[in-house]
Amino acid sequence: MLKTEELQINIGPQHPSTHGVFRMLVTVDGETLVDLKPVFGYLHRNHEQLGEVNTYLQNMPFTDRLDYFNSMVNNHAYARAVETLAGVEVPERAQYIRVIMDELSRILNHATAMGFMLGDMGAWQTALLWGMREREKILDMFEYVSGARMMCNYCRFGGVVRDIDDWFITELKKLMQGLPHYFDDFEGLLLNSEILLARARNIGVLPKELALAYSVTGPVLRGSGVAYDIRKAEPYAVYDRFKFKVPVGTVGDVYDRFLVRIAEMRESYKILEQAIEQLPDATGGFINPKVKQQSLKAPAGEAYARVESPKGELGFYLVSDGSGSAYRYKVRAPSFINLSSLADMCKGYTIADVVVILGSIDIVMGEVDR
Repeated sequence: MLKTEELQINIGPQHPSTHGVFRMLVTVDGETLVDLKPVFGYLHRNHEQLGEVNTYLQNMPFTDRLDYFNSMVNNHAYARAVETLAGVEVPERAQYIRVIMDELSRILNHATAMGFMLGDMGAWQTALLWGMREREKILDMFEYVSGARMMCNYCRFGGVVRDIDDWFITELKKLMQGLPHYFDDFEGLLLNSEILLARARNIGVLPKELALAYSVTGPVLRGSGVAYDIRKAEPYAVYDRFKFKVPVGTVGDVYDRFLVRIAEMRESYKILEQAIEQLPDATGGFINPKVKQQSLKAPAGEAYARVESPKGELGFYLVSDGSGSAYRYKVRAPSFINLSSLADMCKGYTIADVVVILGSIDIVMGEVDR
């Protein structure tokens, strides 16, 4: 009988499936993966240590760089942590504006994430280009209100830096008129894709119990059948005023994670409709004018605040010693936590499946390494 042995292969540290630098040390037996060791750290930028040197306001633009697809959501999570620590009140209109930006971010994120995932499978071009097309429309809206398309730096303690006006609302309604057609076309295109069905069904299965054990969150957790969403479990801003569902999968495979993201875009659309309808007409209500942004000092203590980012639970833990900077600044990044389950999701599948499974987690390395 022919003697065989296991083989170790380095995938990365540069790899087209990752938005950043990431290395996987995989052990294979033939085509079958028997072990995987993720290697992080190539993008380490001392984000958390910088957070303990900067003033609270100086940290806001740095949060843009964590998950650079979702700077609006990053800003929101960090602002909530500081507001909790300092006891800052946020006007109602500002809460609605934050929700609108968060849900636009969710649609933007899922549209591009699924496009990239399909690209990883070999269905190159159409899916990604459709997702990028919708993303560009949303980035135009972000640019109008913040002055930047990706590094928005939009939230301030007690609100947002700039109000939205009638032009923004008009353009947002125009954008939303086209979204249902995009959802239908995108879903129809992909659900009938032989490539997607062959490469996603029963691949990268993450059982519910294992997902909970790893503390994964977001579409990865919900794809495994756990209906956990912070917007429902611990409503923040004004999310308790909206009617929306928490989509879940049944198998926990790549296909379920794909379906959950499609369904979540539709739910975000429902939230946007309600937020626009309920948006208070309050002049100057986009910011709490009593807050001293530049010289803000929080009383001694600690606070943890979290939001449901498109990738999962994004939280900031802050400790204050009463000065103008955080004594301790810690980020709970969903990309890092979700990536920890990668090895178990890949074992027993072929090495070709690894790239698809990694794509289905939807990570951004800026959030992993920090």
